[in-house]
Amino acid sequence: MLTPEQILARHARAAQRRRPLEGGWQDCYDHALPGAQAAPLFDATAADAAEQLAASLLAELAPPWSRWFNLAPARHLETGPEAQAVAQRMEMAAATLQGHLDRSNFGLELHQAFLELVVTGTAVLLVEEAPPGEVSALRFTAVPLRETVLEEGPSGRLETVFRALRLTPAEILARWPAARIALPKPQGEEAAPLRLVEAVWPDALAGHRYAVVLDGGEGAPELLAEGQFRENPFIAFRWLKGPGETYGRGPVAKALPDIRTANKVVELILKNASIAATGIWQAEDDGVLNPATVRLVPGAIIPKAQGSAGLTPLAAPGNFDVSQIILQDLRARIRGALLADRIAASDKAGMTATEVTERSAISVRLLGAIYGRLQAELLGPLVARCLSLLRRRGEVPPLLLDGQEARLVYASPLARVQARADAADTLLFLQAAAGLGAEAQAVLDAPAAARWLARTLGAPAEIIRPAATINPIQE
Repeated sequence: MLTPEQILARHARAAQRRRPLEGGWQDCYDHALPGAQAAPLFDATAADAAEQLAASLLAELAPPWSRWFNLAPARHLETGPEAQAVAQRMEMAAATLQGHLDRSNFGLELHQAFLELVVTGTAVLLVEEAPPGEVSALRFTAVPLRETVLEEGPSGRLETVFRALRLTPAEILARWPAARIALPKPQGEEAAPLRLVEAVWPDALAGHRYAVVLDGGEGAPELLAEGQFRENPFIAFRWLKGPGETYGRGPVAKALPDIRTANKVVELILKNASIAATGIWQAEDDGVLNPATVRLVPGAIIPKAQGSAGLTPLAAPGNFDVSQIILQDLRARIRGALLADRIAASDKAGMTATEVTERSAISVRLLGAIYGRLQAELLGPLVARCLSLLRRRGEVPPLLLDGQEARLVYASPLARVQARADAADTLLFLQAAAGLGAEAQAVLDAPAAARWLARTLGAPAEIIRPAATINPIQE
């Protein structure tokens, strides 16, 4: 168990290692997810593409109100009553978890986490147990990256999480009732917030240790709460990363040079447009015309001396039409880097089934490595953490993932693309075998082929008869 002093020191070292990245993250925020204090933004291509990519990730990986995962036995079981009972138990656990996800704020918070993932390349999702009486036993929070400091464990995952936050004494007691902290006496004004550091780190015996430390500044730090978890409540995941790096790299950072240039080009276009609308004027210094009082409005009368040129327009130095070509190319590269024109492109009207399949295959190739990382760092730990919380409440049977008792089968739209390709290859083989005659068809097991296609294409189990009830074909 780490002491409060060790936790604060370790957090300070990890924060120091992260500090060189913060300037780049802020730049990505300013251009793709601007806040109230951001610099003026003239082009919204990056912000629009980032939002589209985050929404597409949610729809392709974990669509709300849709089953995007299944549970299956970790080892193959022969057909029979035991296999049917195990399959039924897995199905009930998956359906229970799906019901809690549908009633919780899962979709809202995961979309916010995906937004931060696209912008910075790293995101953190907190999975907690909701208070008794809530409609769902699960509660999710997209934790801002600016509050968290991460460390990579031996497994290559972000297993150690530090979260710095400021809470008032009343808020501290509301969240940790057992914390030893005195409430200030009521004096008409609220107490100042206190700095806390939450820490979760892996432990060989307990799974994950948890501690909350009150940073007393110059005084000694105090331990407010501690505990242990079987699964890490903080799920940190990345878009992609380079060798030896801890934090991820997002698509916005890759497209940032084009985003900056497009923003500057639009700014210059707007300045040129304002010159074209109002013009640049010149006037003789005749002692009559006062440029400070000139107002270029309809119906205005501008005095001038006799024989003077008065107020005359100055021709613009050049044409800025080339900027449209540059801007169009920049916007296309930005949308391409953020996959806005490639992900979720199968919903366009008038597309054939072949075109839909090909576009889906392109999406899988583009997101292959990223999807694999999100499976390992987000989806798998997310389901394991949720099942652990539901098991504590007794709503699901004790199931252990990672190949111990149950294995996770992904059924999201993106995961089904490869399944559809495998099914198409199998159907092509069956069609070719049927053309070879009766002898070729004799080696085929039609019921087994139908069952395999049902599993591959995600057909509901209710429409498939158990194997023991199928009568063999009489010759």
